[in-house]
Amino acid sequence: MKPDITKIISFFETEYPLNREGLKELLDLFRTKELKKNTLILAANTEENQLRFLNKGGIREFYASANKETNINFYTKPQFITDLPSFINDTKTKKYQETLTPVELLVIDKNSFRNILKKYECGKSFIDLSFRKLLKQKELFEFNRITKSSEELYNELLIYKPNWLQTIPQYHIASYLNITPETLSRIRKRIS
Repeated sequence: MKPDITKIISFFETEYPLNREGLKELLDLFRTKELKKNTLILAANTEENQLRFLNKGGIREFYASANKETNINFYTKPQFITDLPSFINDTKTKKYQETLTPVELLVIDKNSFRNILKKYECGKSFIDLSFRKLLKQKELFEFNRITKSSEELYNELLIYKPNWLQTIPQYHIASYLNITPETLSRIRKRIS
């Protein structure tokens, strides 16, 4: 079955206005992977070997210790979900990713992607732009976590990520905000 690449094409056109040379060849290398809800797709202490694009569904990204999981991101719209530092630098990740719903991914293995990078400039600009966006998001995330209250963070989710609040279980949202589900419930009552 040929993968549905309409969303990834749209993503590149809006997020990464890249050199078109090589883009079709890159897109032809992606294959479709369908996963069930609650499937672990990335585990800490492993190396990213695939570039993954979320075509449909929802995924949570989190850190885990022996007694606690802390959500750090949710992916609910078509976008790349690969841990880029691990993928590009051949290092082990510290993150986990798990499906929250059934998902459809488009995937390409690392070697095929690197071959395209060698052949065309479009891949290099994609990596550069991706790292810049990733660093900007990480800095904003850290700044907000340190300087804002849980209620302020929840209000930002209401404004900027309302789809998260509608589609992601509340205990995951509480973990993302680094509060208990009971505290989240109190915040929601105060705001409504």
